[in-house]
Amino acid sequence: MYKRFKIVALLLLTFSAAQAQNFEYGKHKPSDFLATKATVDSTADAEVIREFGSGRIQIDDATGNLYVDFTYHVKIKIFNAEGFKQGNVEIPLRIYNSAADEIRDIQATTYYHDNGTIRGNELDPKQVFTENQTRFLKLVKFTMPNLKPGSVIEYAYKIRRQSIFNFSSWDFQSEIPKQHSEFVAFIPANYNFNVSLKGPRGLSSQNGVVERECLRIAGNAMDCSKMTYIMKDVAAFKEEAYMTAASNFKSTINFELSDVQHLRGGKSNITKTWKDVDYELTTERKFGGQMKQKDLFSSKMPEILKNTTDSLSKAKAVFAYIKDQIKWNNYLGKYSDKDVKKALETHSGNIGDINLGLIAALNAAGFSPDALILSTRQNGIVNNLYPVITEFDYVIAKLDIAGKTYLLDASEPLLPFGLLPLRCLNGKGRVLNFKKPSYWYDVTASQKDAVKYNFVATLEADGKIKGTLYTFSSGYNAFRKRERIAEAGSVEAFVQQLDDQNPSFSITKHEVFNVDSLDRILEERYEVTMEQFEGTDYDKLFFNPNFLNRIGTNPFNLNERSYPVDMGSATETRVSMILNLPQNFVLAEAAKDMGLGLPENGGRYQTQTKLEDKVLSFSALFQLNKPVYSPEEYLSLKEFYSKIIQQQKIDLILQKSK
Repeated sequence: MYKRFKIVALLLLTFSAAQAQNFEYGKHKPSDFLATKATVDSTADAEVIREFGSGRIQIDDATGNLYVDFTYHVKIKIFNAEGFKQGNVEIPLRIYNSAADEIRDIQATTYYHDNGTIRGNELDPKQVFTENQTRFLKLVKFTMPNLKPGSVIEYAYKIRRQSIFNFSSWDFQSEIPKQHSEFVAFIPANYNFNVSLKGPRGLSSQNGVVERECLRIAGNAMDCSKMTYIMKDVAAFKEEAYMTAASNFKSTINFELSDVQHLRGGKSNITKTWKDVDYELTTERKFGGQMKQKDLFSSKMPEILKNTTDSLSKAKAVFAYIKDQIKWNNYLGKYSDKDVKKALETHSGNIGDINLGLIAALNAAGFSPDALILSTRQNGIVNNLYPVITEFDYVIAKLDIAGKTYLLDASEPLLPFGLLPLRCLNGKGRVLNFKKPSYWYDVTASQKDAVKYNFVATLEADGKIKGTLYTFSSGYNAFRKRERIAEAGSVEAFVQQLDDQNPSFSITKHEVFNVDSLDRILEERYEVTMEQFEGTDYDKLFFNPNFLNRIGTNPFNLNERSYPVDMGSATETRVSMILNLPQNFVLAEAAKDMGLGLPENGGRYQTQTKLEDKVLSFSALFQLNKPVYSPEEYLSLKEFYSKIIQQQKIDLILQKSK
């Protein structure tokens, strides 16, 4: 849920000279220490008592550059040892081309009750560390001293943010509940921001006043809108399996600079139209300029295309060439980092280098590919109301051949033509080319995550089950398996790992087909022996046929979920088992055949067990037909998994016939 509004109308606000309502550092109430459980959620390990932040645009007198002066202050009650992780503090600082965010005035204290006296342990400044995460991000880290159950931790700091475009976003919601969270924004009168409130909750209160002469630029004093946003009794945000970036769903407030009113008249629009963005990207040397580099590949095309017979085989040959020539350096980016020519020379590049190079190479082969920019799953969902180019962190190629559209990313050597990495599956992307206006396009998986098991075996007199296991993997299942083979170093090493990880059976012989033929199903054939029973001289033998597809735990455990279940792609697992029994055994008991379905054909689970002529057969089908399930479908999905898990626990019983 998004609520959008704009900070512009100073005349509608009241006038005030009041300062931001920060709370006094080191001042506590007896209730802070007497409380034995959280007020918002009694099961919480820790709770924010009060949290305050403010952002104010300032000017550097030496350089004339604007920056955001951000203040943060929080007080947290720790209820038990599980809450100690709240004392591990990480503060992200952005790194820009010519500058980086700067932190200062760090204060941190752990308070505890000692025989009626409140005592505190201050953080040693030498225990504050800075760690570079990427070229664009570093973390300031420290751990609160002398943590104890029942203690209260408090820390505060200030950050000089070098970019004003996104001002300072504010998270009202985190992994622990909050009694009171407050953010105050001071926005100069000539700076207009689009403001969005994201998440399921509304604000407890908000108000705006005018602060006189909050900023002076070139001798001109400016008034500010002082906007206060408060949320109270905020439940914790609980992350669970199958979700995209938590930032998509937490209750937050975000700012984007819309336009600037100049002191001498006129206005500069910062928030652009898509027409503006189309022109900006297609004329940008590191984007559109790289798409045009087909001359880098023209002389190579005869060799690249020498064994091709049609358009699809030509496109696949170009795709394979780029995958082979430029290896991904693990950096994302919609722009080329080095430029395609240098990436080819060094055989290394970021996503922009690889996929803009792919577009250029496809152009050289006579195709007309488009670029498609998107935001990855961990980066967050893009705003589709107006373009914010910084929200996009990735580019792929879109190619139409014989009426079919292929989305291509050449960064993963083990993915087949037309199947995107899961990180790309995050809603819509924007398609750009040099001739037409850009447009939105659904970025979806072209294949299921699918696997099929066939097991044909015999229960022998010594109690061992010997047989052949056939496995057929496609889509993302095949991709993960090929990754495991590559990580192991060889098929033989992979099989040995598989043997070690499955104590229920031993592999005596193996064959694996199509490891390098990415467009084909990955096939595995294993001769296996299961040490299932110590002989068959028993009246009853217990055997669970779900040893291949068993779901161990339910990934869905919340009472309710306010965000979608996003699996990336549809899923399918099929199991077929045929077990030849000794002449004197019959099937005495088995789980009832099951037929479960999710609403609106969202998925199904079916099993069947039968015995005919001493041949025991078991089959199971597990399908999730949708890549994304809404919060309203969550409880049905949770119950679906729960029933499957209970059914898969049931052994079948083989009994000697009398």
